[in-house]
Amino acid sequence: MKRKRSFWLIAIVGIIFDQITKYLVVQNFAEIGDTVPLWPGVFHLTYVINTGAAFSFFRGQVDILRWISLIVSVVLIIFIWYSPKLTLLEQLGYGFILSGAIGNGIDRFLFGYVVDFLDFRLINFPVFNLADVAINIGVILLLIASFTNPSKPKKTPNKKNHPITRYK
Repeated sequence: MKRKRSFWLIAIVGIIFDQITKYLVVQNFAEIGDTVPLWPGVFHLTYVINTGAAFSFFRGQVDILRWISLIVSVVLIIFIWYSPKLTLLEQLGYGFILSGAIGNGIDRFLFGYVVDFLDFRLINFPVFNLADVAINIGVILLLIASFTNPSKPKKTPNKKNHPITRYK
């Protein structure tokens, strides 16, 4: 566990921030649909509940989604536990994904829905939360890691014994 400290740190901190922000929204907004413009017409805090997946996909499929959240979380923890050494980017990426999966999974198991509140109105984007942001950051970090991860250099064959150059 010590060698994957960044993974665990990001996962735990991400879950805590996600749950605190959702709690604050529920406690400070009187009704679902209430909104506070931080930048009118561009970015609002809007209290909505989501019975679907990220960005309201699979709306109403709470039973399936709660189990998918749990399975993804358990599989990811097992993968990290038994994986060889990971780069920092990989640890951060998987940590963000786990924090998002668990953050939204907690809501689905406890309430049957996820609290969303980040509302970008300029581009008419679905309302989302910090767990959704964490999952997307994690995917982006893993993509970057896959392109920047140095691979071992391939051995070049000995020209003396190579079948094509041997007879020249």
